[in-house]
Amino acid sequence: MARSSVLILAGQRPGVDPLCQAAGVKRKADVPIAGKAMLDYVLETVIGAGLTDVNISGYDGDLRGHKLSPSGLGPADSTYKALSAGIDYPCLITTCDHVLLSKDMIDAFTKKAVATGADFCVGLATKNVIEAKYPETKRTYLKFSDVSVSGCNLFYIANARGRAAIEFWKEAQHLRKQPFKLARKIGLGVGLKYAMGRLSLKGAFEYAGSRIGISASPVLIPFAEAAIDVDKPADKELVESILLRRGYDA
Repeated sequence: MARSSVLILAGQRPGVDPLCQAAGVKRKADVPIAGKAMLDYVLETVIGAGLTDVNISGYDGDLRGHKLSPSGLGPADSTYKALSAGIDYPCLITTCDHVLLSKDMIDAFTKKAVATGADFCVGLATKNVIEAKYPETKRTYLKFSDVSVSGCNLFYIANARGRAAIEFWKEAQHLRKQPFKLARKIGLGVGLKYAMGRLSLKGAFEYAGSRIGISASPVLIPFAEAAIDVDKPADKELVESILLRRGYDA
């Protein structure tokens, strides 16, 4: 697989986190999943994938020997500040709650991302892939003319140009669960095409990239688990049940 640095976003959102409250910890990254802190799952996976230049953003606990990156107001701002502080490109970005992240997911995503030649890539899983395996999980889907997809908390920034996508996302991240408003922010024309069901996934990325001044590409990942993070108690129950079925023992 292609070598890259890694940025793990591990900051806290404002307010009370029900996961932290239930577990009696102050950091989401330290919430135990099947007896082990969720951050440790992610760290073990990226190290197991051969990625050793690991940076952690927004975490004030034990860094396990890895580097601390600056944190900002929200995931996009934290990513932008971390990249601006000198993280090497290419850079793989994920989150501390991506407990089910696997080496195979990383390998598939980075290989496809490199093959696109794009400055910036986003990992996505299709609704068909997710619901075929986990019909009980509730995900937010972006519905394009050719496919419905959900985010996988995986991003690939090939070079410094790709940082422009993060700068745009800083301004738009509050619209992440409002796809029509997000499309309108990119442009009225593309917003109308999305609303009318005439915007393809590839077309959306091509249009967004041209507006930002970079090349951007979606990368479809054939793993339903890639779209399952631990954002609420129901997610924690689902992930622990998946680990139990796999025979995981912390």
